[in-house]
Amino acid sequence: MKICATVAEYNPLHNGHLKHIDYIKRELKAEKLIVLMSGNFTQRGEPAILDKFTRARHAILAGADLVVELPTVFATANAETFATGAMNIINRLSVVDGVCFGVENGDKTAYYNLAHAMLNESKEFKRVLKEKLDGGISLAKAKFETVKELSDDEFDSSLISSPNNILGLEYTKALIKNNSDIKIYPMLRDGDHNDLTLKKGITSASSIRNAIKQGERKKIKKSVPPFSYQDIKGYPFAFDKLIISSAVTATTESLSRIADCTEGLENRIKALCKDNHTIDALVEKVSTKRYTKTRINRILTANFLGIEQKLVEDCLENKLYAKILAVESNSKDLISLISKKAALPVLTRKSDTDQLKKTALKCFEKDVLACDLYSVATDIKLNENNMLII
Repeated sequence: MKICATVAEYNPLHNGHLKHIDYIKRELKAEKLIVLMSGNFTQRGEPAILDKFTRARHAILAGADLVVELPTVFATANAETFATGAMNIINRLSVVDGVCFGVENGDKTAYYNLAHAMLNESKEFKRVLKEKLDGGISLAKAKFETVKELSDDEFDSSLISSPNNILGLEYTKALIKNNSDIKIYPMLRDGDHNDLTLKKGITSASSIRNAIKQGERKKIKKSVPPFSYQDIKGYPFAFDKLIISSAVTATTESLSRIADCTEGLENRIKALCKDNHTIDALVEKVSTKRYTKTRINRILTANFLGIEQKLVEDCLENKLYAKILAVESNSKDLISLISKKAALPVLTRKSDTDQLKKTALKCFEKDVLACDLYSVATDIKLNENNMLII
């Protein structure tokens, strides 16, 4: 394979990520690796442990050749939007041969088969899906149960058993919908992504973040590469008050326009935000079996950043841009190649943003806002128009 892509957060980059990158280079024999990486806020609806430029530098040091930013409107969204937005950008780079992603279960064939089945848009499928959703289960599970009910084929339920598997399924669906020639390469991960028990060697990002949150930075030293460890200082707690304040000052009407804030969730958030002054406490109170903690976190972060559902939908329907965060010094030719072939603007300097119009410009303005707010909260001076050469 000439060029492989992966979607990542590297929050923070750890030993499991090193293994993944090594797999892409050694086992898949990719000559170049492009990482599409979330910016300063993540899919769990949380601020990243480290700013996007630091994490992009870590990606290059770990073996990536080019890091492109996943726009904030997608990086902070639900799995379907996150994956669809990511694959839209990767597909429009017009140079990628394959996408490799980490999963807990399943192989290439299993993901393709279930993805094709889930793309059924018949009236019967929609009717049964609505019934399942009305029963109070998650969208991923509802779609799987609908497929099972309407199909004679057997599908592996483990493919919707974890966020990584669900993302892998959504990546596959998005590529199929785009009629893309890009191939998928699922790689089986080690361990449980949600396990908060910190392990030496390969451990979950959740366990690393939890240790940092508890002020136990030294304990993560053998779980992350040295260049990650030396940059990790602590958890960005300052965001708690900023995000809560945004919820308090928002109106129910404005909250109802925020991405994924549906079915009266705005009223529930407004009723509870004044008496719960930490994110964890507020999320605990607002969440239910149907409305997961991660979803509530995403809504609160989207409100903080002013990301409305209409903007997300517009961004999914339009060509955006490829904002380059970092490049390996010997791989600068990749930027030239993408600039010639890509079906979207490539941003490497401030003047490149002059190409952006309408929806693309609104999307980029959210990246700028996210960068500015991250700077305010962490007291780290960041230049949105920066591009690192490592």
